[in-house]
Amino acid sequence: MAFSVVCVSLLYGYYQVNAQRRNLSNDLSRRSAAFAENIQDSLDLSGKLTDKNLTRIVDRYGQREHLLGVAVYDASGEAVAITPGLPDAFAKRPRIGEQAEKQNSGLGQFLTLDGRSLHIYALPLQREKRPGGSLTVVHDASFIDVQVFHTLRDSLLSTLVQTLLITALTLFLVRSNFTGPLATTAKWLRHLRSDPSQMTQPLPEGELFAQLHAEARYLARDLSTARAAAQEEAQLRESQLSLWTAERLRVSLQTKLQGDALVVASNREPYMHVYDEKEHKIRVLVPASGLVTALEPVLKACQGTWVANGSGNADREMVDEHDRLPVPPHRPSYVLRRVWLSQEEEQGYYEGFSNEGLWPLCHIAHTRPVFRPGDWMYYQRVNRRFADAVLAEMEGTKSPILFVQDYHFALLPRMVKDARPDARVAMFWHIPWPNAEAFGICPWQRELIDGLLGADLIGFHIQTHCNNFLQTVDRAVEALSDWDRFEVSRQGHITRVRPYPISVAFPSEQQGAQVIRITGEGRAALFGELGVEASLLGVGVDRLDYTKGIVERFRAIERFLELYPVYQRRFSFVQIGAPSRTDIPRYQQFLDEVTEEANRINARFQAGRWKPIVLLKRHHSHEEIERYFRAASVCLVTSLHDGMNLVAKEFVASRDDNRGALILSTFTGAARELTDALLVNPYDVDQMANAIHQALEFSEQEQIERMSRMRKTVHDHNIYRWAASLLSDLAEIRVDAADKAEQARA
Repeated sequence: MAFSVVCVSLLYGYYQVNAQRRNLSNDLSRRSAAFAENIQDSLDLSGKLTDKNLTRIVDRYGQREHLLGVAVYDASGEAVAITPGLPDAFAKRPRIGEQAEKQNSGLGQFLTLDGRSLHIYALPLQREKRPGGSLTVVHDASFIDVQVFHTLRDSLLSTLVQTLLITALTLFLVRSNFTGPLATTAKWLRHLRSDPSQMTQPLPEGELFAQLHAEARYLARDLSTARAAAQEEAQLRESQLSLWTAERLRVSLQTKLQGDALVVASNREPYMHVYDEKEHKIRVLVPASGLVTALEPVLKACQGTWVANGSGNADREMVDEHDRLPVPPHRPSYVLRRVWLSQEEEQGYYEGFSNEGLWPLCHIAHTRPVFRPGDWMYYQRVNRRFADAVLAEMEGTKSPILFVQDYHFALLPRMVKDARPDARVAMFWHIPWPNAEAFGICPWQRELIDGLLGADLIGFHIQTHCNNFLQTVDRAVEALSDWDRFEVSRQGHITRVRPYPISVAFPSEQQGAQVIRITGEGRAALFGELGVEASLLGVGVDRLDYTKGIVERFRAIERFLELYPVYQRRFSFVQIGAPSRTDIPRYQQFLDEVTEEANRINARFQAGRWKPIVLLKRHHSHEEIERYFRAASVCLVTSLHDGMNLVAKEFVASRDDNRGALILSTFTGAARELTDALLVNPYDVDQMANAIHQALEFSEQEQIERMSRMRKTVHDHNIYRWAASLLSDLAEIRVDAADKAEQARA
């Protein structure tokens, strides 16, 4: 570095010295020419010119700096007049004077005489318009070398000082801004090799290292995940267990799908881009969704494509000309294809037909479904839009696979299957399927059933929903249902119907230990943040949806405090309620109902800083919810009707202390698996009140036994097992030539 500074400074000094020498020389030449012309004008060329006259003429113009003298020569080169002080060599006309006469113009020259640097300027003189000799002006030019030497000396001294200062400053900046942070980062990575928990330690801040630290964190996360996966696989081999992990799912699907193109279609996208108005930049958000957790390993394994509704306000800024975007952002391994919907399409297809029609119809939560012809038109249009996008992604591939998600796309399987008979299509219905009589309310039930039967495989959470679906098929359309094999044959095409209970990603032992250190705070800390004085915590986590039984839950808490007043001022219930579908009037009304009910109960029982219900009406991150789960004595999941309800499983997965109790509605799919929960009818207020009391009175041993069994169930039947089971069944389906021909003719 110092060598570079010296080289640059010397090059600049060399340029500066040459420039000064050139400027001084040019200046001396100009001054000599001007002086010579002034003297020429003053000479009386017709008179007699003597040394004394010439000296007097020169003196008239004052003392000239560095002037040695002036000489006038005749045409033969003899000196006519010469000022004292000129060297003897100027007794005769110098050669430059002869050249000036021949060229009839002034000429200047630098030369060295007797070791002395001189500048000579010769100007031709005329007598009666004929050349009549020349005038020579001589200056001492040694001052140029002196000034150049001084400049060179100053430049070298300046270079030395600058080199020392820049080197010292650079060393200081490198040590403070580079060496220190690099050493800290290296130490962080070194510790990470032996202890994954070091990921939680802060890295040095600074814009210069922001990208490096981001990549280091991604590398550390991958390393920790790989270490956890390897250790988990080793433990499984040792214990001869068969647990599905993300890595096992990836390897399994790479083998079974054999390179077939995989496309996932869902309304929700795995990554969305939004403008951050405070920081004036675009941020990437990962929507809280078990679906993303389940399907990302699948798409990464197959390098597939996820087709989804582009809902972020900055989504259009991030895609290419084909509306595609490689994801995840830190390590792209599959493609997100965004579909754009207008506001009218969003309202008609999503808010209208899907959530005011199919949602209440399938949940049987005593909210009347609304079916409008206009909404149905938009539902068909958006399904067609997604079908076109899916088919575009399948173009040029053989035997593609499509995995359609949820009730938003009931028509999509048929649309894709008609265009690509060689495609294998799976559909997973995430919400309940009601009995045939209830579904018959829908004016377009036949079209929906026909659309679904375009799939080769339809999955539901539980067997009851499969039974209801087959009953609906028998009543709605002409098809042959095989109840032994749970298959439907329609127009020569076979559709298999199977239960696939969805789950959550159970944390590994390493991740669980990390969670304890990050979020292992007690109830007192949470109550302090909420401004509530209590010792026992109950928690509920739901979207603010009328199917979740939140109002019934509040009334059960009220009844519990009536029946067991000893728990007043001790037990507080925190309801985390994420606002949902607020543009739909029924949801706005329900939000008001929940708020009013909480206020009414609090007004009745509240005393001092204690109150029975704390309602938090905002979205919470996984980390925030985890804190409540780990601190809660009891978690209430009291849905009036639910396909599965993953909150129950998330609560169980978070309790690696094997403490706490779960109260679970019998009308959830999770109730079929988590039989050690306290199962309740959410419409029976007294039963729920007594269940709360029973849960709070559980001995430590009872909590451990129940929670351990539930955790084992969630552990063994995790989200990766769900994805592996469904897609493995789909991979085994082969579409033969007869089926293709029949479908092509249909």
